Amino acid sequence: MTIVTFLATLISCLILHLTPWVYGYPISDIRSWCKQTPHPEPCEYVLAGQLNYGPMKQKPDFIKALLKVTQERAAEAESNARGLGPKCHNKLEKTAWKDCLQLYENTVQRINMTVDPKRTCSQVDMQTWLSTALTNLETCKNGFEELGVGDYMLPLMNNNLSSLISNLLAMNKGGNSPNEPYHKGFPTWVKHSDRKLLESSNPSSQANAVVAQDGSGNYKTIGAALAAAKSSGGRYVIYVKAGTYNEYIDIKSDNIMIVGDGMGKTVITGSKSVGAGSTSFGSCTMAVNGDKFIGRDFTVRNTAGPQNEQAVAVRSGSDLSVFYQCSLEGYQDTLYALSNRQFYKDCNIYGTVDFIFGNAAVVLQNCNILARDPPNKTNTLTAQGRTDPNQNTGISIHNCRVTAASSLNGVKTYLGRPWKQYSRTVYLKTYLDGIVNPAGWLPWSGNFALDTLYYGEYMNTGPGSSTANRVKWKGYHVITSAAEAAKFAPGSFIAGGSWLPETGVPWTAAL
Repeated sequence: MTIVTFLATLISCLILHLTPWVYGYPISDIRSWCKQTPHPEPCEYVLAGQLNYGPMKQKPDFIKALLKVTQERAAEAESNARGLGPKCHNKLEKTAWKDCLQLYENTVQRINMTVDPKRTCSQVDMQTWLSTALTNLETCKNGFEELGVGDYMLPLMNNNLSSLISNLLAMNKGGNSPNEPYHKGFPTWVKHSDRKLLESSNPSSQANAVVAQDGSGNYKTIGAALAAAKSSGGRYVIYVKAGTYNEYIDIKSDNIMIVGDGMGKTVITGSKSVGAGSTSFGSCTMAVNGDKFIGRDFTVRNTAGPQNEQAVAVRSGSDLSVFYQCSLEGYQDTLYALSNRQFYKDCNIYGTVDFIFGNAAVVLQNCNILARDPPNKTNTLTAQGRTDPNQNTGISIHNCRVTAASSLNGVKTYLGRPWKQYSRTVYLKTYLDGIVNPAGWLPWSGNFALDTLYYGEYMNTGPGSSTANRVKWKGYHVITSAAEAAKFAPGSFIAGGSWLPETGVPWTAAL
């Protein structure tokens, strides 16, 4: 905590406890609202020091004030993070810090999006972007833990920001949570031309840029095509011809579409890993940061191998994004569905440990989930990362197939384990092969999260689908209600009806 922040907090405390009226309205208004949040003390302190928002008689008044002060704290935290680079003691600390800087910048961006008067922001949007902001802070912390370096910098960056975002999630609760109704408000952002491109047998004729290693396109690398992409507010389409592209892709702009020549034909490959000094966040072969991304007909690999720990093929924090007919191949941590609303259709996902993970609101539909031979003879298909009960996030696996990529020779394979306190994953009408252990789910560590997680199974089939010998955890559910299961369908969980139809990707809204 800086001296300025300390003095501000001290003054806030004095105001809060010694002054019954500030700016013409009672401090009790703040207390009464803050008591309804999970973290009342930081709520009271920051608002008492910023009493220039007008009366807080109604809930929207309070949320508006809390958003404003959280926006200010986020900007301060990002500035603090930016100044900590010179304090890094070694290369590993520097690696973790660089991730944090990117994550804090995105946190500021997402919070700003909730208050931008030029942007449509529904209650669902706000809950999604706040969920992402909180996930970013947790991801920053994870990086320091993964690399085993000192996290002394984290309090200087966070400065109660996590608590403030958590309070906002609680007060804005409603949005896209499976326990609440969907509130409309998404803009239509995909043009009919995108549908035609997805259905086209000749994508090069409609692409803005063509990538080909033989020189027959505009560029020889995907990175060069992305660097030259012009932001026009519309879709920018990059067609990548067949070939193996050994490069690391970072998609920063919105409205990017990448189309390949098919799984196994257009291949993007890399080999970064935690074992080789990266964080999970930084190990990805393809990073998708820009919103409204569409990917079709290519393979992304991380070839670090099963012994090199976390090694991500695709990391996506893209809101309203789609992967269609793609193959994502790795071992531990293949698909990092980091944050926001995502949809995967007709994809193949290969891996060993926790290989579908993250804290997005993500639906996988008609995908093949293929377990490989792990180094420790235990596979876990998912590790969902929800840290707050009000985040509208989770992994929904609908009408997919869980099988072995090759012979597993008796390897125990589990549907998931709780990476974080409120981990949430469901399997709906999915074929589960005999590789699935009868217990179904694996603890993370002792009794951690077993009462607070939400794991569900609904009308699955196959030799591994019997729930007779499943775990007896409080948070595990054999879902028998169609209405309960429907909350996790694409039409409800990611409000797919508002944005998926115009992508041209075939999808099923209900179960």
